[in-house]
Amino acid sequence: MNKQDLTIEKWDVFELQLKGPDTGNPFKDVALSCEFSFQNRTLIPDGFFDGNGVYKVRFMPDQEGEWRFRTISNIPALHDVQGNFLCTPAQAGNHGPVGVSNTYHFSYADGTPHFSFGTTCYAWVHQPIAMQAQTLETLKSGPFNKIRMCVFPKDYTYNKNEPELYPFKRAGEQNIDLERFSPAFFQHFEHQVGVLRDVGIEADIIIFHPYDRWGHSRMNAETDDRYLRYLVARLAAYRNVWWSMANEFDFLPAKNMTDWDRFFRILMEADPYHHLRGIHNGAQRYGHEKPWITHVSLQTGDLYSGMQQRELFHKPVVFDEVCYEGNIPEPWGNISARELVHRFWAGTIVGCYVGHGETYLHPEDLLWWAKGGVLRGESAPRIAFLRHILESGPIDGLTPLGNQWVDWNRLAGKEGEYYLLYFGVHAPAKWNTLQLPANSQFKIEIIDTWEMTILPVEGVFEGNVTFDLPGKPYMAVRVQKIS
Repeated sequence: MNKQDLTIEKWDVFELQLKGPDTGNPFKDVALSCEFSFQNRTLIPDGFFDGNGVYKVRFMPDQEGEWRFRTISNIPALHDVQGNFLCTPAQAGNHGPVGVSNTYHFSYADGTPHFSFGTTCYAWVHQPIAMQAQTLETLKSGPFNKIRMCVFPKDYTYNKNEPELYPFKRAGEQNIDLERFSPAFFQHFEHQVGVLRDVGIEADIIIFHPYDRWGHSRMNAETDDRYLRYLVARLAAYRNVWWSMANEFDFLPAKNMTDWDRFFRILMEADPYHHLRGIHNGAQRYGHEKPWITHVSLQTGDLYSGMQQRELFHKPVVFDEVCYEGNIPEPWGNISARELVHRFWAGTIVGCYVGHGETYLHPEDLLWWAKGGVLRGESAPRIAFLRHILESGPIDGLTPLGNQWVDWNRLAGKEGEYYLLYFGVHAPAKWNTLQLPANSQFKIEIIDTWEMTILPVEGVFEGNVTFDLPGKPYMAVRVQKIS
């Protein structure tokens, strides 16, 4: 190792690179792992073959100070390699991996709240390099801090092009070697995950999906398990990784519930950092009560059901797919921007999180939801407006606060301190059913969720409150304690 490799920032990637055999099938024949120890604590991530006789082990240190390491392998040249490195404090912008916080919410490892505002670009890493760069530029200036993205290429409407790289070695369209991974593909994939990390975006990595013409959805159990372990070995050390076991898991006929349970057990065993773990549904929902599920990932347009999902599973709820803003013929891809913004607010006000997607027709089938590129809709700036409201609030996450005066699905916040009301399709001209605590003073602001304006209501308020409203739909009210 070079000298600069011996100092690693907290929650960054330490990489140990070794030379070993390049004969036979190193993906199957060589076992490699590494013990990383800090004081009396030890973590053991797996290593992986990266092609051309190169073997790597990656590790994400989470404590400052001196770490020691020792490799374990069935190959003498790779076994019992020892060393140490110094873990230094995290720098600005590095908050560590995201985990569950306060039962229903998320925060980074350093305690900074994470309000999830995700988007979907299933196959963006399988597009031409220029378009991938365009996608990254769009993300850098956009409102999203999470992106759902597939490892395997996708075969579906509006997404028929061949990728330039494939996850497995191949010689021609029909000659795929499922026993040998393509290091070039994974090197590129993890590079893009690293770019997302560096701009503050979580990579919600979809491990399996049904939309396939290459055979990835029909691999046997041995290949599935080897692929899963290889993927985790390569990517788990990236702090911005979330694991989504599948997109529409129930649409993969070659897999059953026993398979999905086995995958999650492997994931828990192989990932020493215990990144967030979820699974996305089609028509049938997975058992989110299972201990390996960290958060509920849902495809549904019933946003107000989020409160029931929270109480049923006592986990964060993320509506990763609520239909897409667009104009394609398929009904899931032609809701208006106003409706998508409404769904963001409706899901947020019941203490959950909502994901974005965009599907506008394009002569070259360049739809954001599938391929990335640029955003053409009107919802993104309004989603950014909502994100700003949440991130500028005094609390780590909204709690539903309905009572006899206000419906459960309209009011959230923190009792006695902060309230956020969302009226949705209702358009009252006056509000007289909000009861604030006595002997405290509050300020009130009226929010137009579409025009993105915040209008203060004149005065200071306590107790039973009455104030005028614009009489328009999709308005919200923010109430904050000032003394």
